[in-house]
Parts: sequence; C-alpha cells; structure tokens
Amino acid sequence: MYRYDEFDAAFVAGRTAQFANQVRRRLSGELSEDQFRPLRLMNGLYLQLHAYMLRIAVPYGTLSSRQLRKLAHIARTYDRGYGHFTTRQNIQFNWPRLSAVPTILEELASVEMHAIQTSGNCIRNVTTDQFAGAAADEIIDPRPVAEIIRQWSSLHPEFSYLPRKFKIAITGSPNDRAAIRFHDIGLQAAVNGAGEVGWEVWVGGGLGRTPMIGKRINGFVPNEHLLAYLESIMRVYNRYGRRDNKFKARIKILVHEEGLESIKGQVEAEFAEVRGGVLTLPQAELDRIAAYFAPPELPDRAGERIDVAYEAILDPAYGRWLDNNLHPHRQPGYASVTVSLKPVGGAPGDATDAQMDIVADLAETYSHDELRVTHEQNLVLPHIAVADLRAVYEALLAGGLAEGNVGTIADMICCPGLDYCALANARSIPLAQQLSQAFAAPERQRQIGDLKIKISGCINACGHHHVGHIGILGVEKKGGELYQITLGGDATENAALGRIIGPGFAAEDVPTAIEKLVDTYIDRRQSPGESFIEAYRRLGDAPFKEALYGAA
Repeated sequence: MYRYDEFDAAFVAGRTAQFANQVRRRLSGELSEDQFRPLRLMNGLYLQLHAYMLRIAVPYGTLSSRQLRKLAHIARTYDRGYGHFTTRQNIQFNWPRLSAVPTILEELASVEMHAIQTSGNCIRNVTTDQFAGAAADEIIDPRPVAEIIRQWSSLHPEFSYLPRKFKIAITGSPNDRAAIRFHDIGLQAAVNGAGEVGWEVWVGGGLGRTPMIGKRINGFVPNEHLLAYLESIMRVYNRYGRRDNKFKARIKILVHEEGLESIKGQVEAEFAEVRGGVLTLPQAELDRIAAYFAPPELPDRAGERIDVAYEAILDPAYGRWLDNNLHPHRQPGYASVTVSLKPVGGAPGDATDAQMDIVADLAETYSHDELRVTHEQNLVLPHIAVADLRAVYEALLAGGLAEGNVGTIADMICCPGLDYCALANARSIPLAQQLSQAFAAPERQRQIGDLKIKISGCINACGHHHVGHIGILGVEKKGGELYQITLGGDATENAALGRIIGPGFAAEDVPTAIEKLVDTYIDRRQSPGESFIEAYRRLGDAPFKEALYGAA
C-alpha cells in the first residue's frame, strides 16, 4: 500500500487544522451556512436531511487493517455505530456532530486518511477494480497509476474549481470491473504491437439525468505520457465546460455537443504542446510508486484445491459462499474473497463498527493486512489461501457477514435515498430491503443466476440504476413516491444503458413487478446458462412489457 511521504503528511495536517478553524467560526456564527458550504465541501462534509454527513476517501478502494479499525472506532465514537460504503469506494458517516468533525479528521490523518476529493467541483476519488493486484485476468495492477493520478490532481491549481465534479476510473483488466465507460475519463490497460503496456482512454461517460456511454478518444497512451494526455483533456474541459448551467456542465455534454472528433482534435493540440515536458512520467518514479504496491510474498500452495460441490453437500451455506463469493487469484492456491454487505433485510453497503473490526482482523491474519472496498458496496479480502477459507467463513458467519450472495439478485446496489439525502425524491433502502427478503431463498437465487438490480432515489443516479440489468429509479409524482423500471443496463466492457420499460409503480407494487420480470426471464431463457442480460438482448422489451402491463 502507498504510504504518506513528508509532503502528504504535512498537507493533510495543514488542511485539518485549517478546517478546524473554519468549523470554529461556523459554530460561533462568524460564518453563515452559505459561507461555510464551499469550505466544508472541500473537506467531504455534506448537509443532508437530518444531519451533516462526512464522506471519507478510500483512494482506489484500498485499505489496511489499521485504517479499517480506525473507521470502526469513528463509527463507534462519533457516529451511531455504523458506516455506509459507497459506489465510489468511499465510506460515509451519516450522523457526526459538526463540532466533532475536526477531531475525526485528526484521527483519520493519524492513519493516513482524509476526506479530500470526496465532494465539490474537483477531480474526485479515483476508483479501480476491487481485485487489482490479485486478479488472474489482470494485465497490470492499475493502482500505482491511480496513486500517481491522485497526487497529480489533489492540488492542481487549474483543476480546483472545475465546471462540475469530475470522475476517473481505471482498470488493469480486459474484463471491466470498474465501469470505466461511465466516467468522465475511463482508463483501461492495453498492450501495443511492441508488447508495451499503456492505456486506452475513454471520455464523456456518466450517469445522472443525462446518462451517456463514454467514447474512446485514444487507443494507446504510454505510461510516460499519460499525465500529459489527461491534463490535455482537463484543459479542454476546463476551458469549454458550461458554467452557466450545472446540468450541462459535465464533460459528457461537451463531448456530445461538440462531437468526439472536435474534442479529440483540441486534446491532441494541447497534448502536442505538453508532451515530453514536465508532465512526462519517469520510469524511475513509476517504479518507486509501484514498489508500494508490490504483491505480497505468497507461499506456494499450488497443490491446494477445494471441492466446492463436496463442501456444499456437507454444508450448503458454506458451499454457496464458496460458489458465489470467491474470485480467481493470479496465484494458484489462493482466492480473493468478497465479503457481502447485503444481508437479508439489511441496508446495502452498511457495516457496523463490530463488523469492520472483524474484517480488519481477518485482513491482518489471513490477507496480508490488505482489503478493498468495491464499487458495488461490498468489501474484499484479496489474498486468502484456499486452506484458510473455512476459518475466514466461520469468522464472517459469527459477525453476520457470511451471506453467499455476491453476484446474485440479492447483491443489490442502493443509494441512501430519501431516508438521508436532501436531493432524493424517494426512498431506496426500504425497497432494497423488501426485494432482499423477496429473493432471500438460496434456491431461488441459484435458479435466477447473475442478475444485477441497482436502485436510485433520484435522477442523480448514485445507485447506478441506469446500468442495472434491472434498474429502479425513485421519482416524485403528485407528492408521492413512484418507481420507474429500466431493463438492459450493463456496466461492464459490454456497456449499455437501461431502457425505461413503461409507467412507474407504487412502492408496494415493485416487488411483484420484479417477480414478474424474473419469471418471464426464467420461462423464456434458452437454457439455465443464459443470463438475464443475455436473454434480454435476445428477446428485447416485448415479453417483459407484456408481463408487467399486459398485451398491447
């Protein structure tokens, strides 16, 4: 993991002291809420429906045991005993007192954490594949480059006040687990004809009220020129991005209105000016940063295997967990374990202080002191020996964290919605809880297979409903809550936006509607191996619309 150098430590300490003074002035009345707003947003502090919310950065989703224990301590001491892991691989605390926030930031700084780049019109926390550095299909670990992007962007004077927030995602695998095509800039590892590793660059993706799939602006940018190329994109956006209308201020609108070729020409002109200059990334610096992310020395366990089918006979719950929650590791005899934060009837992404401590202990004991936050609101223990899987499972079981539902219909993404968020139009958590209970039966989950439900409480799409195989969007209608259903979204390399299937449903009718969609899929699929998204692409809307609304 990356460790703070002297500059990092001094910067975070200075920012913490500065914000403590700003909070003091707000509490004394020297600053009004309007004056305080831009200051608090620069430090990850939002004002939500009932209280302030503090969003803490987890750069590229990587945490140590010590850091997770600190988050557990903060939940226990300054909040209500839990935290909420988000779709940007961050964590939010929903109930901190304003007077306690400076102390929280001091505690975070003591374990090399902060809340910078989690809000405001800046380059936000860079996200990546939760299995980075461990995945069997990986071309390159993207985290060193993500760290370099973090350092380049954190204090960049030109990009501190952008037209709008700006999001970058990066993956080192051909299988996109970071949704790069739905970010302002997406980076995917690529190999050129000479065998050199560089980056395919996508631009203009995003969700929200105007969802768009990003467009490939460059098929190969070498590591040494990546910062120069990114800076060229940012300069074009900063110069021409709309500042008169926040709904049209994102780079996706600029790319859409100007056209990719026009934007590409301007970016290439900027790139020609800066390429080979001070933004050139020396291989020595890349190597220095990469050394922080060197894979752990894993003992040879190539001969160790686990018979999932046999284990399922002995213990069906353990068998389901093995079947669903493991991801192939680059080294034989190991696996990456996803810890589901989606218990039956629970709020997706929430973890108690005690549960965070359990996962921290497991990371320290079995995963070389490393864990990850996923953009699907789960946690990952990236380096678990096959021989240790049973012990890890038993510890998770004792902490209520052993749901074997990763990748199933029960593994939903859900934003906080109207229970917390001042922007929301409808509640999302209660709906997720109802659906979780409706599809709780393991046999039903197995029958359905890979099906991703994503729920947002408003058009801002923090729940990524646009890219759910089934997406659910809460809207306000005549003072009540209504839910639109979309079908066919996909956040992977086969990127697709879901389509609204028809009129919305009242909250109490949504579970029945989802059941009808699932039953239609099962009845019409060609084989048990045909997934929901594959069946939808083959069948189109018609049979699903008929199931919900009757024949046209």
